[in-house]
This record gives sequence, structure tokens and C-alpha cells, in this order.
Amino acid sequence: MSVIDNAIYRDGRRVATPATLAETFASRAAHGGFAWIGLYRPTEAEIDALAAEFDLHPLAVEDTKKGHQRAKLERYGDTLFVVLRPARYLDAVEEVEFGELHVFVGPDFAITIRNSESPDLAHVRHRLEATPDLLAKGPEAVLYAVLDQVVDEYQPVDAGLENDIDEIEEQLFSGDPVVTRRIYDLASEVMEIQRATRPLVGMFEALERGFGTYHVDVELQRYLRDVKDHVIRVVERGEGFRQLLQNALQVHSALVAQRQNDDMRTLSEAAVSQSEQAKKISSWAAIIFAPSLVAGVYGMNFRHMPELEWPWGYPLALALMLGFAGTLYGIFKGRGWL
Repeated sequence: MSVIDNAIYRDGRRVATPATLAETFASRAAHGGFAWIGLYRPTEAEIDALAAEFDLHPLAVEDTKKGHQRAKLERYGDTLFVVLRPARYLDAVEEVEFGELHVFVGPDFAITIRNSESPDLAHVRHRLEATPDLLAKGPEAVLYAVLDQVVDEYQPVDAGLENDIDEIEEQLFSGDPVVTRRIYDLASEVMEIQRATRPLVGMFEALERGFGTYHVDVELQRYLRDVKDHVIRVVERGEGFRQLLQNALQVHSALVAQRQNDDMRTLSEAAVSQSEQAKKISSWAAIIFAPSLVAGVYGMNFRHMPELEWPWGYPLALALMLGFAGTLYGIFKGRGWL
């Protein structure tokens, strides 16, 4: 079930469709041309069989078995080993799903080993079979078409990320508390995209350096340079997204700090207001306390109180109460407490 498609091509046309890898190995020499084997999550035994038949380098075979490789291009003699990190955007969860694709390209074979749903290699094969002139250029045409498909599938990812960033810009000024987490999550996705796409520029430069040495068809060189231009644009957009998210995070931090300052100012104003109210209440309490003290003393009704016999005792008590109250009022008023 791991063999998705398996064919022998000569002069740009399918001349055989072997049912098994063993049949492919047997019929490759009989038909001439080149074999294109497409696998999906093959077993180690199948990988070992391919390695033995096509003399694949042990290091490349080891990387294929282990998986989880970075995007890279390595040449072992006449065989190219390419690791790609295709991606697709999952709009429902606002996440980017990354896969892994290994490609072996030799003089008379192309092997694609896919470990994820992306990219759509069936579309790549149908496209090449529909253009026999391009497919006739050999296994390098398969590599070009695979690279082109992977790079094309980055564009919907960029569009999804761009839409999310636009929504973040609207959230920044709405006070939504989840915007910080969303910025960090998107920044992580953008960094993953950059890890997948940045190495592609160096990979295409390495391919260009080998054009003359390995006699790559001139028309195929043009196609590969066109894909390189698309890669550069994807990388530049990733850099732009990262800068936008950094700016969004800075703006969000500034807005949070401003809101905190506003809250502190409100609390300070409330504290000042409470302090003023406390001063007023304390002032009036003191003003009322002074007459109450005098009235309380004279209201104790002891028998021996000399002032009770004085004709001016009552007016003096009233004057004393008014004097205390007036003096305290003047002091508090002068200090701005009343």
C-alpha cells in the first residue's frame, strides 16, 4: 500500500506500470528510459530494497528512515538527495501543518517518499504526463515539478497567515486579552515557515552551480530559475510577516502599559479623593468634639462645681464652645481641609 504510483517513462511517455517494486527493477533495463517511483510512508524493508537497486548512499537512506530532517539538498555522486518541508494551512484551527518529502534523483530514476498528505504528487505526475516534452527531459524534470508544487503550496499558507495578521491588527485596539497568545502562536508558525523555506534559496543556488557540470537542459534551467524567484518571494513574505508580528507585539505591549498607567492614575485619583474626604470628615469630627467636650464636662452635674454658681457661667460655656469650634474651623479651613 505504500507504493502510490510506479511507472517507467521513455521519451516523455509512460511505457510501463509495474505492479510491484520488484517488477520495476526487472523492467527498467528492458524498457530503457527512467523509473519514477512514488511512495507514501514506506517500510524500512522497501527503503532498503530501493537503496540496493539504485545504489543510494547509506547516509541518505539513514535520513529517510529516521525522518524529521531539515530542508536540504545533498549530492552523492550522480544522485541528488533532497529533503523538503511542504506545508498546508488549516483554516479551522489557524495552524500550519508541515510535512516531509524526500526525493532521490539519479540518471535513470526518480524516487519520491512522502510522509504527509502534502504535497499533491498525483497532480505533479498528471501535469508532467500531460506535457511529454517536459517529462522527456528526464528525472530532473520530476525534481523541478516537485519543487514547483511544494513552492506553489506555500502561497495559500502565506495567504492564510496574512489574513490572521490582518485580524490581529484589528484586535490590538479592541482590548481583547487573547491577542497576545495569538501573536505568539502566529510568530511560531511564521518561524516554522522560514525554517522550511529559507534553505530552498541555497538549494536552488547549488542546483544552478551544477547546471554545467551535469549538463542540465537549458529549458529546464529556466524553469528552475523561475521556481527560485517564487521561493525568494515566499521567503521575503515570511520576513515581512515576522516584522509585522514583532511590531504588533510592541504595539500591544505599549497599549497594555498605557492601560495599566490609566488604571494606576484612576486608582491614584480615587485615593486622593478618599484622602480629601477623610480630611473633611476628620475636621468636622474635631470641630464637633470640642463643644461636646465642654458640654460633657458641665453636664456631669456634680454638687461642687464652682462655675454652676456663677452668673456668667452659662454664657461663658457657650462662648468657650463656640470659640473652640471657630478656632478649629479656621485652622482646618486655612490648611484646605474644608
